[in-house]
Amino acid sequence: MRERFRRLGPEGLADYELLELLLTYAIPRRDVKPLAKTLIERFGSLGGVFFAPFEELQGVRGVGPRTALLLRLVGALWAAVEAEGIRGRDLLSSPERVVSFAKARFSKERDEHFVVLYLNSKNELLDLEVLSKGTVQRAAVYPRRIAEGALRRAATGVILIHNHPSGHPEPSSEDRAVTAQVAAALRPLEVRLIDHLVVAERGYFSFRERGLL
Repeated sequence: MRERFRRLGPEGLADYELLELLLTYAIPRRDVKPLAKTLIERFGSLGGVFFAPFEELQGVRGVGPRTALLLRLVGALWAAVEAEGIRGRDLLSSPERVVSFAKARFSKERDEHFVVLYLNSKNELLDLEVLSKGTVQRAAVYPRRIAEGALRRAATGVILIHNHPSGHPEPSSEDRAVTAQVAAALRPLEVRLIDHLVVAERGYFSFRERGLL
């Protein structure tokens, strides 16, 4: 399998085989193909495996602390690489990079996260703040805190990101109301709400792309 990967790259292996190859580094001298298939079936996809909680990973027979740590490390590296793609770039003209980062980092999360990207006058990233981490049902959002955060950082633009653990990216009425409230809180400060992205396993929703901002 290693030789196939060297010759053909990731395109030459099925998803479960890529995971199987990775697992051999945590569980050597054992047939890990059944475990790789079980993990993908249990968590729905490679991304689902790499972003699954430690406790749930270790709840799968054959996955110990070492293996769970390796899988989560791959997820963390994946998210870090995507984060590199949004630093030092004009994010207004590169919205696909923001979407790619948001989906990689948050679409697999089991709890709802609400994240704020603060941008400078060149639409480059100044800072990223995880404003809240909620339950499966909702995350608490405070427009005043976002406005204060923009002032502290001398930001001129803001992008909101949050995930829907349900898997469906369509915004709720609450999501729409929060977007309007944040835009209203930022307006007197001359800070623009550039976009609000809702990400989920089944895609994403951009308020800007839909003409709602």
